[in-house]
Amino acid sequence: MKEIFVKIRGQQASDTDGESTMEFITEAKLYERGDAMYLIYEETELSGIPGCKTRLRLKGDEVHMKRIGQGAGIGHEIHFEKGKRYEGFYNTPFGAIELEVLTNKLENTLSPDGGGQIDIDYSISLKGLLEGRNKLNITLM
Repeated sequence: MKEIFVKIRGQQASDTDGESTMEFITEAKLYERGDAMYLIYEETELSGIPGCKTRLRLKGDEVHMKRIGQGAGIGHEIHFEKGKRYEGFYNTPFGAIELEVLTNKLENTLSPDGGGQIDIDYSISLKGLLEGRNKLNITLM
C-alpha cells in the first residue's frame, strides 16, 4: 500500500443551479489487489461530505465508486463505464432517491507507482430533483 496525496476537482452543471467547481488536496492510499487498483481517500468539508471515505476500484476502463461513513449520499455506489448507464439509489437521511448515471467519458492513466490521473465526465439524474452534467478529475501527486 502506497500513501500519496491526490488533488480532486469536481465540476457540476445543472439547469437549475448553474455551474460550480470544488477542488481540494487530501491524503490517499493506493494499492493493487488481483487485477484491480484501489484508491481510498477521506472526503473533506470542501466536498460537502466530511466524515465520509471514498473508495475507487479501477479495473481496465471501469471505475466503481463506493462511499462509506457519515453524511449525505453515504453508502451508495456508482459504476462508471464509458457509454454505459448505471441505475441505483442515492441514500440521504430522508430516504433513498433513484439515481441514474451515464458515463460520457472515462480516462484512467493511474499507475501502481503513484502517478497519473482519472477523468470522468458523466450525466446524472436524481429522479424528480436534479439533472446535470459532472466532471471529476483526480490527479495523483
